[in-house]
Amino acid sequence: MKIIGIGVDIVKNNRISSSIKNKKFLNRIFDKSEILNSKKEKKKINYFSKRFAAKEALAKALGTGFRNGLNFKDIQITNNKLGKPSYLINSKIKELIKREKKVKNFNLFLSISDEKEYSIAFTIIQKN
Repeated sequence: MKIIGIGVDIVKNNRISSSIKNKKFLNRIFDKSEILNSKKEKKKINYFSKRFAAKEALAKALGTGFRNGLNFKDIQITNNKLGKPSYLINSKIKELIKREKKVKNFNLFLSISDEKEYSIAFTIIQKN
């Protein structure tokens, strides 16, 4: 197995704090399930900051940024029952990785963390 992409992003939480008050921002960056799941969270700012950083980290791991048809809402972050975050691998993400990294079989790894002022995300794309 070979690492074919790495991305990291850090976000100042107060930057997201002011942005999430704007419904247009929320709906442009996050999908309905992410917004719905935020209602269960006590620390909404950190919740959205970590997801914003995770989306940026994947765009960096792909090596494309947000261009060539990739939008924030194309990247969805979910958590398992224990809280472990992961990317929801949809057809658009599969196609982008196939096109940009020239692989069909891959794994995506995501680690996110936050502190009072900052949230960070780290992503690895691994070829199977």
